[in-house]
Amino acid sequence: MEFDFALLLSAAYLGVFVVIIGRIILRPQREPASRLAWLIATIAVPVVGIIAYLLLGEARISARRRARYAAIEAHLPHPHENAGVRRGLARSAWAAPFALAETVNALPPTAGNRARLAADSNAAIREMVEDIDNARSTVHLCFYIWLADNNGFRIKDALIRAARRGVKVRVLADALGSRGFIRSAYWIELQNAGVDARIALPIGGLVWTLIRGRFDLRNHRKQLIVDNRIAWCGSQNLADPEFRVKSKYAPWVDILSRWEGPVARDCQFVFAADWESEHGDDITDLLQDDAEPAPIADPGIPAQIIATGPNARYAAMTACFTSLIHSARRELVVTTPYFVPDEQLLFALLDCARRGVDTVMILPKRNDSRVVAGASRSYYADLVDAGVKLHEYRPGLLHAKTMVVDGEVALIGSANLDRRSFELNFENNILLRDKAFAREIRARQDSYLAESDPVTATDVAAFGVVQRLWQNLVATLSPLL
Repeated sequence: MEFDFALLLSAAYLGVFVVIIGRIILRPQREPASRLAWLIATIAVPVVGIIAYLLLGEARISARRRARYAAIEAHLPHPHENAGVRRGLARSAWAAPFALAETVNALPPTAGNRARLAADSNAAIREMVEDIDNARSTVHLCFYIWLADNNGFRIKDALIRAARRGVKVRVLADALGSRGFIRSAYWIELQNAGVDARIALPIGGLVWTLIRGRFDLRNHRKQLIVDNRIAWCGSQNLADPEFRVKSKYAPWVDILSRWEGPVARDCQFVFAADWESEHGDDITDLLQDDAEPAPIADPGIPAQIIATGPNARYAAMTACFTSLIHSARRELVVTTPYFVPDEQLLFALLDCARRGVDTVMILPKRNDSRVVAGASRSYYADLVDAGVKLHEYRPGLLHAKTMVVDGEVALIGSANLDRRSFELNFENNILLRDKAFAREIRARQDSYLAESDPVTATDVAAFGVVQRLWQNLVATLSPLL
């Protein structure tokens, strides 16, 4: 009996092993490096490798949730295209990035938009509170991190005031990023005041996670839409710049943009999809043609929403970043806190510098993730050798995610240049073409450069053996994450 049980157990294990190996080989949309890394890990340490693959191997969501996303996007009304905007972009050097961006959500570029940057993190919170206090019909908020601190309370109190005066307030907070706030009495306070507050991507137990998909698929978006006419988008969470949960890396240095015009309704489209995916009520009336905000300026800022996630048909965010990098002719300036590129993005950056484009990257000197910091620095030698002007920001954690091309086209939003943003997170970015606003973002990048140290070939050569071993090890393992 004992022998039969052992034999049955061995057969079951062999069956699972063969299935997992087959899945690794056959799974679509997997980079060769990632596929090879998982094969080696599973064969070298089979039990650990199988468990790790089940938990972390695929950026998957349940079939039910995937079907729900598809059904939601199918029934949500999409805006009509603006032929004039499209023609203008098609004749420009940036036709490809805008055309590619439209394939992600079927959201065409819009015109007649106006935008500005908040002066800093605290100013952004104050101005968002002011917009919420002036709301007349709806306030929709979706953020990854919400902390119970000064800025977190300011937003909470403003939402409560809006709900009590009859404004319909809908809130999404990520289950992992905002877990402390969701578990607190402040969440209940919101609900008791009439705020329809829901948890984005709720986390279950281990068994349910294995059935449903990865527990670390997160809604990383940061957006606020007020009255279907004002939208905020950028890198900032609902927290103080001191970011007390990780205060040793403070201040968190963020960037947040305020938009008026038709692009606000496209942000509403993204919120509506997220909202309905968490069983919220149908808000498609806000997406009808007659609900579109009037253009603020003529022609204003041409802008386009890019909202990606693990439900996307292809690696959309990587493709959009790469296409924009390839479009650069004179200058490319990038800021990101987390830089763990795939081969497509890395080669695009290297080629950009090699073909004579003034390529500048600004990363934080002190990163809140030791693994990410190590992986990022493993690419420094190649970047510097190719001619990329690499800088590390000193004062705190530079959390702004921006890209400015040739002083005219820019990308701003929530996505980092790392595999998590490419494959695991739901992200929202705005792609725009406007010299004035691009200059405003570029000036903010210059302020980061003024407080940064250049990374030279001498600096890279000074990395010790232990440092290089760590950097290369975590970079090698990055396809597994």
